[in-house]
Amino acid sequence: MDKILEALVSSDHPVVVKKAIVKKIVEAADKEVREEQCHALFTLTTRLILLGEDAFQKQIGFQVLEAYARYHRPEFELFFNKDFVLSLLQQGYSQLDHKDPAIIDYIHCCLRLLISCPSVLKIFVVIQVEVLRMVCERPEPAHCARMSTLLSDFVQCIPREKSGILFCQQLVRTISSFHCFASQEQELREYVAQVNKVSALLQNIWKADPTTLLPSLQEVFAIISATDPSFDPSIALASLVQHIPVQMITVLIKSLTTDQNVKDTSMTKALCRMIDWLSWPLAQHVDTWVIALLKGLAAVQKFTILIDVTLLKIELVFSRLWFPIVRQGALAVLSHMLLSFQHSPEAFHLVVPHVVHLVQSLRTDGLPTSKTFLLHFTELIHCMMYQYSGFPDLYDSILEAIKDLPKPAEEKIKLVLNQSAWTSQSNSFASGLLRQTGKSETGKTGLVNLGNTCYMNSIIQTLFMATDFRRHVLSLNLNGSNMLMKKLQLLFAFLAHTQRAAYAPRNFLDASRPPWFNVGSQQDCSEYLRFLLDRLHEEEKTLQVLKSALPESSLPADTNSTDPSGTASAEESGDSHSSPAETKPINEKRTLIERMFGGRLITGIRCMQCNCISEKEEPFTDLSLAFCPSATTQDSPQSHRPSEESKVLCQGSVNGGSEVPEPGLAKTPLSSIHIVPVTNEPPLSVPDLVNYFLAPEILDEDNAYFCEKCNSLQRAEKTMKLVSTPEYLILTLLRFSYDARCHVRKKILDNVTIPPLIRLPVHVPSQYVHCSSSTSSCVQMDSPESSENLAKKLKPSQMDEEEEEKVRTDRAEEIDAAGNAPVQSVPYVLSSVVMHSGVSSESGHYYSYGRNINGADGTQHPANHFAIKEEVSNECSPCTCSAVSFVPEQRHMLSTGGQEPKDWLLFNDSRVTFTSFQSVQNITSRFPKDTAYVLMYRKQEILGQNINEGLMANGMRLSAEPPLQKELLDAIVKDNKLYLQEQELSARTQALQAPSSSCSFRPNGSDDNNPPGSCGPSGGGGGGGGFNTITRLVF
Repeated sequence: MDKILEALVSSDHPVVVKKAIVKKIVEAADKEVREEQCHALFTLTTRLILLGEDAFQKQIGFQVLEAYARYHRPEFELFFNKDFVLSLLQQGYSQLDHKDPAIIDYIHCCLRLLISCPSVLKIFVVIQVEVLRMVCERPEPAHCARMSTLLSDFVQCIPREKSGILFCQQLVRTISSFHCFASQEQELREYVAQVNKVSALLQNIWKADPTTLLPSLQEVFAIISATDPSFDPSIALASLVQHIPVQMITVLIKSLTTDQNVKDTSMTKALCRMIDWLSWPLAQHVDTWVIALLKGLAAVQKFTILIDVTLLKIELVFSRLWFPIVRQGALAVLSHMLLSFQHSPEAFHLVVPHVVHLVQSLRTDGLPTSKTFLLHFTELIHCMMYQYSGFPDLYDSILEAIKDLPKPAEEKIKLVLNQSAWTSQSNSFASGLLRQTGKSETGKTGLVNLGNTCYMNSIIQTLFMATDFRRHVLSLNLNGSNMLMKKLQLLFAFLAHTQRAAYAPRNFLDASRPPWFNVGSQQDCSEYLRFLLDRLHEEEKTLQVLKSALPESSLPADTNSTDPSGTASAEESGDSHSSPAETKPINEKRTLIERMFGGRLITGIRCMQCNCISEKEEPFTDLSLAFCPSATTQDSPQSHRPSEESKVLCQGSVNGGSEVPEPGLAKTPLSSIHIVPVTNEPPLSVPDLVNYFLAPEILDEDNAYFCEKCNSLQRAEKTMKLVSTPEYLILTLLRFSYDARCHVRKKILDNVTIPPLIRLPVHVPSQYVHCSSSTSSCVQMDSPESSENLAKKLKPSQMDEEEEEKVRTDRAEEIDAAGNAPVQSVPYVLSSVVMHSGVSSESGHYYSYGRNINGADGTQHPANHFAIKEEVSNECSPCTCSAVSFVPEQRHMLSTGGQEPKDWLLFNDSRVTFTSFQSVQNITSRFPKDTAYVLMYRKQEILGQNINEGLMANGMRLSAEPPLQKELLDAIVKDNKLYLQEQELSARTQALQAPSSSCSFRPNGSDDNNPPGSCGPSGGGGGGGGFNTITRLVF
């Protein structure tokens, strides 16, 4: 039979004839055949299968072999034995090499014919050994795919136990050596299919024997982390990722990122090669693993690796967006890389040139998924342009290309950026001591206490939260200057854009500390605020004088400090002696401080004998509000006519530089506390103190007024009225007093109700007939001394009340007859509150509450968006300050920040946490030693009114954060890189020195249940007992 078949194959007969004869031969397989003939027939068919000249010969060989092996199995067992299989796998067949895939196909076919025979078990043992040797020889993809098919069908051939682990590791090595040089689509499809067969084999082995999984993955990492430049592993390894259980991400990433034996260069290589895997088609979960590793490295502060990899691979990841088959995974990785790379615009600017072309392609490619993909992509671009504004030359074409696509809300952008930063990553991979102190969930930056500098920190945060002031400061063009305003601008830029959880303002402290402030000592935050604003004001005034004295061309263009609208600024400074009539219009040449914080008031004194009025107009930057006498003691004559000593108690500072602390006082701090009598009267409110400040004062007896017309001391009435209000109204509650008689410093602990919205009475300036020459008196910027004088208010005695009321009524009629304009009621919304925690001026702690309020933004609490109604009472009139109440449904909205429930923030040095408006209002009732000290209110616009004469027309309010100037951006980028390096170095050091004991950290949660003034076990005295230490406490 073998002779017939051999002659038939080599004959020239037509194929049809050959097939008919072969069919007869196959049908004769069930007949009895001698052993020698069977062996000869098996030898011939094997030669046809392995060495056949064409596919027809190979097909004939398979058909005849299968038929005769089925009917003559004992003879076939003798022919296809373990020695023959070993010879095929080691030496090949005739001229056919042992690595030829045809040999694997032949063995695979023969095993199917012998599967029920006992002798096949011996063959399995041989194959187990030989396949391990084969994979160590790094077979080609086609050969390895045929072997994988064989092993998948006959799992008994897969090596076991230690050999099984080694086989998996070597198979991973083999996959890493695959390379495809084909350019045709069909060839590429075949290559991908071959790789998938090999990876499927590994998946089956991992499922059957889980102990092989981890060693296999370790081998994968060893391959991709290799730094040998001559070896470049194949991206075919990406086919394995989809078979790794997603549940193992946490364990594996922790093992990788915390292994001290893994060098940075190796980790960088591994991450780069994993990112290359994004190019592998149809591989699932590659993006998940890449992002997990990026987050893991951020969690252990290996920022150098992240920076290097991002800059090296960001363009490659972006290029994958052009290919729909890998587009989704590439976008996920690109989004994470860009959003987390927040210390510098460098990575984003690498891909900016390609954005417009991609958008245009997505619009026209016609794929059903492109529209949704384009929306996600443009959202990412908007976030990045928001993060790194100030590059119109780069972004103009992008904005034009995506102008018709929806833009995410600013709050959403901020949330995405805050959650994506490297310093915000979940740190579950790190041990206790390795956990970083990233920014809190608020996204705001704290200020490091440099030794009793909480007074400065609270003021800086308050000014920073004054939205319009901050935006104007950041928009000033101060490049190259060394002014204090430049240092404030740099500090604001760091607070807005640093990656640090808390910034140390050392340079600004050195530049802004008043000369009389002792280094390291507790100071008065109100005094510091006045000094700071005055310095900034005088600095700009000096620059204006220099600019007016020199030709415009001789001044450096980058040192002017005008606002973005180009409005110059100046007003009567503290050194000027011009009268109001001689000054320039109120909105011309005013400094930024005057435009933001400057108001004007008129102090008038009316002689009660001749009714002659003397007036003096003064500027102010804050109003110092004294506490009025207690209502429960007004029956006492002493309370109606306080002595000069009692008047001194109405004002003071925590520790003005002129006050020298007395050592003996600190031993008995409780004696200096001002005890508030228990009464049924409602607590004082901010409008009560403002009205007391503006209330008429009777000058009598020792304090009588010298009238020039009468030429003698006369009883007189002193009044104050506001004629111009600032954009930001600063109110200082004079809680600290010095008793000259008892030589003790006291703190007034009265609870003061803080309304969220007040109305301030503003008088339109009018010309009165003056009997004195006071119009030529000096007009000065407000100072601590002058503000204290303004706060010394004495109520008229009871016996003169009727007479005083009659005179006041007569005077009002005279003013109306003179055509005086009505009093305007200007609304102000609470912006910030600086709290003092402590029982005396000798110790304590400052912290502040703040809320972002921008009066120009109609969505953030403008007065005309609330149903405002005045409290109607006998005491309320347009001439007095009053709180504003809201309809019930708006009360909750205001208390939760209008639109966002977490609109209020608590700034406590390095800590920044969310809090509520109720916490601001109730803090003193819950913690009696924590009292409001400095308040800042933001003026609100009223429809149809322009309160400060063209203020809006001059562009005082900016609707968005200004772009960072290059000098500021460079400084921030440099410091952010330094910070990331510091974090990385610290993490490595702690990892080497970490003790076995664990550390617990206090989370950044809500502070509503703990006294915010507390700074450690003995901190601040907030809510706790009195201070028992002799020296001042340091916070």
